[in-house]
Formats: sequence, C-alpha cells, structure tokens
Amino acid sequence: MKLVILFGPQAVGKMTVGQELAKQTGFKLFHNHMTIDLVSNFFDYGTVEGKRLVSLFRQEIFEAVAESDLPGLIFTYVWAFDMREDWAYIESLYQLFRTHGAEVYFVELSAEYAVRFERNKTPNRLANKPTKRDLVRSEAIFCAVEKKYRLNSMDGEVPYPNYLRIDNTTLAPEAAAAMISDHFAL
Repeated sequence: MKLVILFGPQAVGKMTVGQELAKQTGFKLFHNHMTIDLVSNFFDYGTVEGKRLVSLFRQEIFEAVAESDLPGLIFTYVWAFDMREDWAYIESLYQLFRTHGAEVYFVELSAEYAVRFERNKTPNRLANKPTKRDLVRSEAIFCAVEKKYRLNSMDGEVPYPNYLRIDNTTLAPEAAAAMISDHFAL
C-alpha cells in the first residue's frame, strides 16, 4: 500500500493533479471535498457538527483503506502550517498507514496567488466540488483563508521522508503527476 498526501493551498491543483496521478498509477483518489461536500448537504463544514462528521467519515475510510489490499491512495489536503491541529492530523494519518506497512509520500504543490484565484473557477473544480459553485462565497472564503493561514511550508519544514515540492504555476497537471510518479517510482 502506498499513500500519497498531496497538499498545498486552495485551488493549487491538488485534485486535478491527483486525478492525473490516479490515471497514471491506478491508485484511488480521495480528494478532501468528497467528505466536505457530502456533509455540507446537512451541516456547514465550519460548524462543530460538520467538522466532526467530515473527520469521522475520513477516519473510517482511511482505516479501511490502510487495512485493504488496494495498491495506493492519493489524499488531498489543505495543510495550515501555523495550526498545531493540522500537524497532529498529518502525523496521525502518517502513523495509521505506517502501522499497516504502507509507504507514505508527501507532495506539496505551490503556485502563484493570481493563478490559484483563477483556478478556483475552473470547470473541473466546479464539477467536482459543489460547495465551490457559489463563486462569490467561494472567492470570499479563498481570500479569508489566504490571509489567515500559511498554506505552504518553509524550506526544510516538512520533516517526513519521501517529500517532493512542485511549483505548478505553469505546469500541466499531467506533467506534475508524471514528476510525482517518476520521483517516487510509483
């Protein structure tokens, strides 16, 4: 089992690169909005109950996948480096999969703000993430989160082995996925 944690700021291309990486590797893609959008039919993600349910669904899926014979999973995540809770979450995910003998790979995507702001409106994003379709709300959240959190690491900050950082400002998703697959021999 191989787990690829694909992380970076909003609209950097995590899901799109993950889709391409899934095509290239045969791994399953679990993008973070799969649970957020499911739960948002009942509770806003910003509520206590919304966050609890997203966490619960993710944990159950991760445990089942870690114990399975699937060849790999790609998980996308917005990691706020200035939040202790996000560090603890990543560590718990790492430990869960390592306990089951999985190799864990960390891929950080970065891109210029203006490019990400435009990517926030792409047809693929809107088709796969229903909560992003209200563009006024989505752009307001995008700007607020950008101001509140640090969403890319500093040099040397990610302490895990099997780490790769890619600036995909001008890189096609297929090329970024190929870089990941080649780098880690997936």
